[in-house]
Amino acid sequence: MTARTQLTITDLGYRNTVVKTETREILLAFWKVHILHHASEEPIHGQWITAELRRHGYEISPGTLYPLLNRMARYGWLACRKNSGGARARKDYRLTTAGRKVLALVREQLEELHDEVVSEAKAKK
Repeated sequence: MTARTQLTITDLGYRNTVVKTETREILLAFWKVHILHHASEEPIHGQWITAELRRHGYEISPGTLYPLLNRMARYGWLACRKNSGGARARKDYRLTTAGRKVLALVREQLEELHDEVVSEAKAKK
């Protein structure tokens, strides 16, 4: 077994290396799912979602996150509102009706994918 196959997904050094080279596009999809999920619970803002993604071991720069949030708003999945309640204005994002439909579809697909990729793999061991 090579050192690469022995590493787990939680090995941050390995994850960051892989992110930079092989899987950025896949991780963008994961990040979108996280954003949709949390925006379905309450309004979110960039700094909070950055911290939340870091909590899961993902490193995302503002130069990646904010264009992603803007793109999701252009798709109609998020609604953006400027909140000037603090010392500095920030944008709050919440899930739209279209975003709820996308999230419902993603949840169905994730369940099917999990059953195939994780559950079936465990059953074969």
